[in-house]
Amino acid sequence: MTQRTAAARYARALFDVALAEDDPQLVEQQLTTVVEVFTGHADLWRAVTNPAVPVQKKRAVVDELLPQLALQPVVHKLIAMMAGRDRLLLLPDLLDTYRTRLLDHQEVVRADVTTAVPLAPERAEALKDKLTAITGRKVLMQTTTNTDIIGGVVARIGSTVYDGSVKRQLERMQERLQGAL
Repeated sequence: MTQRTAAARYARALFDVALAEDDPQLVEQQLTTVVEVFTGHADLWRAVTNPAVPVQKKRAVVDELLPQLALQPVVHKLIAMMAGRDRLLLLPDLLDTYRTRLLDHQEVVRADVTTAVPLAPERAEALKDKLTAITGRKVLMQTTTNTDIIGGVVARIGSTVYDGSVKRQLERMQERLQGAL
């Protein structure tokens, strides 16, 4: 089983319990805090993910650290269980998968938008509204610039890419011209 698959199983179980017994958004915030604490301290992260460190020592570190974070019982139990099974390496992937499940539950999609020049706020809002209409879901949009696309917009939502870049249009024209020869 891959690391991503194992993390997805933990995330699914955590989300189901959070949905039934707790506030899924609060669980996401607390899980984010836990991941930031562990990955934000290089020595701590190396210690809890090093296979040479005995599981008992990892569990002792986690048992000492978790009460200071004032976590919901479901998050506390999951992190303690993962430490006992030597699975703390999965935390970043678990958080990513949990966030994806939470966004899907809230009917929200992430859109990564690339433009050749920065978008004006009103143009960004218009694009966001257009993507909302296309997907039928609320859109969380992240924009980046890349002059290689020359102009236009490239939007990635999940595995779907909407490529309206000038570069791609020129490539299509070249393909049609070469096909006509």
